[in-house]
Amino acid sequence: MSTLTYTENDYAAARSTGARAAAHRGLWQRAYDAIMRSQQRRAEREIAAYLSCHGGLLTDEMEREIMQRLEGRRRAL
Repeated sequence: MSTLTYTENDYAAARSTGARAAAHRGLWQRAYDAIMRSQQRRAEREIAAYLSCHGGLLTDEMEREIMQRLEGRRRAL
């Protein structure tokens, strides 16, 4: 059995490698990621608005309604 030890330099090297990899991502990957982040924020805003209009307590029925709205199967209000 072997024991691994890490120094602060190992952690710093891993962080800088990850930062460099993120900086060298392609144009289309960065655009896709921006679109996905935007969609996530929109979904979170819709959920927050729905919960605030319906008392704020999440029930099974409300969760089902939220999922239907996010999937595009909205019911008439």
